[in-house]
Amino acid sequence: MEGVNNTPILAYFEHMLVPFRVLKISSSVYRAILILAVHTIILVGCKYTVAPNNTHFPIVPADSVQMPARGFFMGILPTPAAGQDLASAYVQAALYAEFVPVWGRPTPFYQLANELSGAWGNIFVEQLIRDNGMFPLVHMSFIGASGNSLVLVTPPGLESATLSDSAWQQAYLSAAVEVLCASHPLYMSVGNEVNRWYEAYGVDDDNPNGFQHFATLYKKIYDTLKVLSPETKIFCTFAREIVFENREADLSVLELFDSEHLDLLVFTSYPYSVQGINRPADIPDNYFSRAFDHIDMLPIGFSELGWLVHDFFGGEQSQADFIDAVADRLTRAQGLNLELFGWAWLHDLPGGDSIGLISYDGKEKLAYARWKSLSMSEP
Repeated sequence: MEGVNNTPILAYFEHMLVPFRVLKISSSVYRAILILAVHTIILVGCKYTVAPNNTHFPIVPADSVQMPARGFFMGILPTPAAGQDLASAYVQAALYAEFVPVWGRPTPFYQLANELSGAWGNIFVEQLIRDNGMFPLVHMSFIGASGNSLVLVTPPGLESATLSDSAWQQAYLSAAVEVLCASHPLYMSVGNEVNRWYEAYGVDDDNPNGFQHFATLYKKIYDTLKVLSPETKIFCTFAREIVFENREADLSVLELFDSEHLDLLVFTSYPYSVQGINRPADIPDNYFSRAFDHIDMLPIGFSELGWLVHDFFGGEQSQADFIDAVADRLTRAQGLNLELFGWAWLHDLPGGDSIGLISYDGKEKLAYARWKSLSMSEP
C-alpha cells in the first residue's frame, strides 16, 4: 500500500471487534464481521489488487500450479555458479524445482511490499521465478541481529518499540497485508524461524519482548490474510535446530499455536549442526514427526534443508543420503503429509560453503543426481 498509511484503519477495526470477542459470538459470525472490516481496509489501501468496483475481491493467488506426481513441491534458491548469470541459474533451477524462496534483497518487512511491486519484484518474482514456471514462497521476518543478540526489526519512528508495542504490531500487520497485495502468493510465511525469538526471550508475562506477543499477533495476521486471500497458504517457519548452539530446538513452542491458524508446519533444518548427528543415519526416525506431540497434525514442509559436504559429516554421500532420508524415512514413512521440500541453495556460495547441490565451479555432486531423480519420481 505504497503511500497509504493503514495503521489507523487496522487499529480502528481491531478496537471495534473487541465487544464481539467479549460476547463470545460464534466463529462464523466473527469471521463475517472480520470480512466486512478487512474488506474496507482493502478498498482504502490495497491498490495493487482491488479495483474501485471491488471486482478483484477476494485476492486469487497468481500462481496456479498442479501438484507433481511425486506428491510434493520442490524448491531451491538459484544461487549462480562462478561466471553464471542469474537468469541462467533460475532456468537451471526450474528444471527440477517448482518454488523459490523470496525475502527481497533481503529487505526489512516494512519495505518488502514496495520491493515486490516495483522493478525488483518484476525482475525476480515475475521474470525469473514465474516466467520460468516456478512460484515464490514469500517470507517476512521481524527478527534482526545485533552482534550475537536477536533484535526487533523496526520501521522509522518506532526504533525503541518492543514486540508488545501496539504501534509496532499494527505496522507488522499492515506490512503483511501490503506484501500479500503486492505479490498474490500461493505460499506466504509471516515470520522466519520465529522460535529463535522464543528461545532467546521466552514467554515471561513481564517481558515486553516475550514470544507470546508474537503468537497472539500471528493469529490476527492469519485471520486477516485468509479473509483477503482464502487460497493463499499462510504460516510462519520454525527452525528445527538452534544451529549456533549445536542442539535441537525446543518443540514445545508449537503449543503456543493451533492447527487452525497454520496451513502447514514448515521447518528450516540443518541436522548435521546437532551434536551427535554426523550422518543422516544418526537422525532418529521421529525427528520431525514428534513435532506433532505439541500440535495437531498438519501437512509438513521445509523452506530450507541443508547438509554440509565435509569428511567429518560423510562427504557427498551423506548429503545425498540426507535428501533420501527427508523425502521418505523421516517424513512419508512416518505418516506425514509432505508438501514442501526446499533445499537451501543450488550452487555452493563463494568462500568455502559446501551446502549447494552443485559446486561453485559447476561440478555436480551426488546430491544433485538424487535431487533430479527425486524430482522425476512418483509415489
